[in-house]
Amino acid sequence: MTRVIRTDEEAVEVARKLAAVLADEAGVRDRERRLPEAEVAELSASGLLGITVPAEFGGAEVSVATLTEVFRTLAAADASLAQIPHSHVVFLQALRLQGTEEQQRRYFAAALAGQRFANAQSERGGRTVADDATTLRRRADGGYVLDGEKFYCTGALFADWIVVRAVLADPAEPGGPAAPDGPAASGGPGASGGPPLKMLAYLPRDTSGVTVRDDWDGMGQRTTASGTVLLAQVAVDETQVVPYTPIFGAATTYGARAQVLHAALDTGIARGALDAAVAQVARARPWFESGVDRAADEPLLIQQAGELEILVRGAEALLREAATAIDAAEADLTDDSTARASVATAVAKVAGARASVEVSSAMFDLGGTRSAADALNLSRYWRDARTHTLHDPARWKVQHVGRWLLDGTPPPRHGQL
Repeated sequence: MTRVIRTDEEAVEVARKLAAVLADEAGVRDRERRLPEAEVAELSASGLLGITVPAEFGGAEVSVATLTEVFRTLAAADASLAQIPHSHVVFLQALRLQGTEEQQRRYFAAALAGQRFANAQSERGGRTVADDATTLRRRADGGYVLDGEKFYCTGALFADWIVVRAVLADPAEPGGPAAPDGPAASGGPGASGGPPLKMLAYLPRDTSGVTVRDDWDGMGQRTTASGTVLLAQVAVDETQVVPYTPIFGAATTYGARAQVLHAALDTGIARGALDAAVAQVARARPWFESGVDRAADEPLLIQQAGELEILVRGAEALLREAATAIDAAEADLTDDSTARASVATAVAKVAGARASVEVSSAMFDLGGTRSAADALNLSRYWRDARTHTLHDPARWKVQHVGRWLLDGTPPPRHGQL
């Protein structure tokens, strides 16, 4: 029976209890590369997959501040598992922005029932990550045919629904949706010579022509099931297709919402690594020159621990600030408010990324040689941090922050900002 969470406070409390369960064998799952099937089922049953569903459809419609705290809490326990519902939440937001009432009713109900949505967005080919070769073509008898290949499809093996981003191959044909005004994601020319119209196709996991491969071999986030999705002549009904490009044609927090959750994952990794380091200090021997009886009494170790705590608390504070900015923007949606939310989110993402990588490395200085024992598998924190922070380059976040500071240049609208 899937729980239906009713309030923000309940969502945070459920996340904390679930995190305690997930942390128990997170290191073992990572070392053995054992996919967390039972744990994902617990995530579904917890009700956390439905907390962003609008109140009018029966959900708690939690604030972004609450949502980021849920993700941060889960990531501190198991960053791989916490990554799995990221796309789930993002694609529910796409439905909220672009779905029809019928689509919203159908898919929101599925989320409240604990069903899982996974992504099939990125491709290995193409000049950049924004390029899509996957195509959605109209059939003469109605509906579409979907063909392509996607990679980094986090959670696809566990999904009830796979959401595929694709280029609409014939947007100008009669009956096809017209390309919207305003900026759009890149990926090749459309029928009019401009940017292509991109769509999202919501497919049941067992749809004919859909194949999911468990071929993710990353050094970190080993148990996210981020493999390949193959799409061969997949029949898609009109009711399964949601416009994607129009999301960015007006003031939006879509990209900021997606990115603040990535920042929450990084910040959660940093906190989890520091907590693990503290546990190791309690077992460590003091350096013989220190003249103290416990490692925790070494002045130099105390100094380093304090510096790391300040680093993590800074990332946590900036995460809360970004989430608050997004909530404020959604209460008063303007070009200025959404730009400020994106800038605040960029700051939080950079801070979280830096904290996760630095703390997950420095934790071994605190724990000493014994902390490097393979049986402890503390390297998972660094591997998870180093892998996850590659999603969206921090250098570009810094650029956008700097341009905003110096010239008031608003950041671009896309799914990574």
